Amino acid sequence: MADPLALPSPSIIEGLDYEAILGALMADVRDRFAGAGIDYDVGHLETDPVKIVLEAAAYREMLLRARVNDAAKANLVAFSEGTDLDHLAAFYDVARLQGELDEALRERVILAISGRSTAGPRDWYRAAARRASDRVKDAAVYRIGLGPDIRVAVLATDNYGEPDAALLAAVRNVVTSDAVRVISDRIEVIAATSTTVDLAADAWLLPDAPQTVFDGLEDGLRAALAAQGGLGFDVTRSWLVATLHQPGVQKVVLHTPASDAVVGDNAAATLGTVALTYKGRGR
Repeated sequence: MADPLALPSPSIIEGLDYEAILGALMADVRDRFAGAGIDYDVGHLETDPVKIVLEAAAYREMLLRARVNDAAKANLVAFSEGTDLDHLAAFYDVARLQGELDEALRERVILAISGRSTAGPRDWYRAAARRASDRVKDAAVYRIGLGPDIRVAVLATDNYGEPDAALLAAVRNVVTSDAVRVISDRIEVIAATSTTVDLAADAWLLPDAPQTVFDGLEDGLRAALAAQGGLGFDVTRSWLVATLHQPGVQKVVLHTPASDAVVGDNAAATLGTVALTYKGRGR
């Protein structure tokens, strides 16, 4: 299935140009005057009453065209928002979860479309896992060997990606239900965060940087991994150094990990212990 979010803007959504609309209106009125044998230079003066009326008409026409654009967008998954997206999702039997934002709902609609099959494709189970809770950021679905054993690896939106027992149970209840599970599949729900990265580093601050810059480095690093990371995201040494190099930080020397943490497409990395040592201030 083609990804609707990756497609270019459709031609039905028109680019708006107020000056072009106004120019077309003025040209039309000039032609009408000329056809009536009247030599009238529309727009020769900014105070020309005909031009003032045409400017108002051009602005109203632009607003109308913008409304047509909005109506077209409301019927497209990639652009629809709010209650328009709710109605579009309902067509595919997808309902907004409590507190769910448009971006997450849009992703689930696309999953529901691509997962429609009685054969139980990967996205069928991913869509089911995502609707179990708005705390599910993503899920990886893969088969063990050639047998019936299926793994559903869950990544959480909170707790830096680590799903707790309650979230795993919620996903398990949905994906193993009779309405979802293909009868020949044996499903196990696990945490996607299978790789733990321990970090040890030294950090120096710039002379005028407040101490709070250093104090917030660990929380900032964990938040950055939760936001930027995900399934298949490798935690490289260069990424760790760059993320720790916040405004006010003069230097970072990374001791651990000694190598990049490379994860598979069905897994995610999480931070374990973070040992940051304040080494003073550089020049």
